[in-house]
Amino acid sequence: MIVFLNGKFLPEADALVPLNDRGFMLGDGIFETMRVANGQPFRMAQHLERMTRGAEFLKIKPPFTPKELQTLAGELIEKNNQPEGILRVTLTRGPGPRGYSPRNSEEPTVAMTLTPLPPVNAEEPVQWSMVTSSFRIPASDALASFKTTSKLLNVVARAEAEEKGADEALLLNTNGEVAETAGGNIFWVYQDRICTVPTGRGVLPGITRAVVLEICQTLGLETNKRVIKLEHLRNADGIFVTQSALGLVPVVALDGWPVAPSPLVDQIGSAYNDMLRRD
Repeated sequence: MIVFLNGKFLPEADALVPLNDRGFMLGDGIFETMRVANGQPFRMAQHLERMTRGAEFLKIKPPFTPKELQTLAGELIEKNNQPEGILRVTLTRGPGPRGYSPRNSEEPTVAMTLTPLPPVNAEEPVQWSMVTSSFRIPASDALASFKTTSKLLNVVARAEAEEKGADEALLLNTNGEVAETAGGNIFWVYQDRICTVPTGRGVLPGITRAVVLEICQTLGLETNKRVIKLEHLRNADGIFVTQSALGLVPVVALDGWPVAPSPLVDQIGSAYNDMLRRD
């Protein structure tokens, strides 16, 4: 596999990051993950816009413009001859001296990698069982607006879910409200309305989340951004998770209780797949 690292295309085994890179040492960086379909990264401009805002917030100056990264991503896809896959763009503050201070870290690291899509059986579409995590997201966290490389909470939440035999973890915030999942945004169906959690309560404003809201508007489906507690989510008429790698994933069980399937989830999922191929 060929990867991109700091201006060069290299075999993956030859792509080395210094031991004192702050992304490795402190999780001091941001990243974006996006689906590649028909040789094109889906909604890459939106992903890079969020990355640019995150870099400004962290005061990291990217060495490449979004337009340059889009061009380089196209070259990476072509060099790997991989028109279907998952593209990750990572930006860290780069190498620096020991300690938390970002001073004297002036050469950011930029990496892009391609990985194959998760194997999918057409006869058995991906469906997740989900359990509520014991870990909590801060309800008022400015960093929640960006995909930082500090994802330890998500890692331990997913590990906890897997230990319980589930596929995904549902995360509540410190107010006890439903926030998101370890790897995506949460949606639910209530009286034919498509509901999701508003941003600003520890929730990442996901790109796939935004696409689904666009699709609902196109389909004439009513949407509602609202705060919800776990006990009310369990009464939903359908639940699904959105994320870049898999798109829409229906939830079939929550904390051991079955979740009823909703035809609206299938309708939105079909429209999303059409958009993925068309755009």
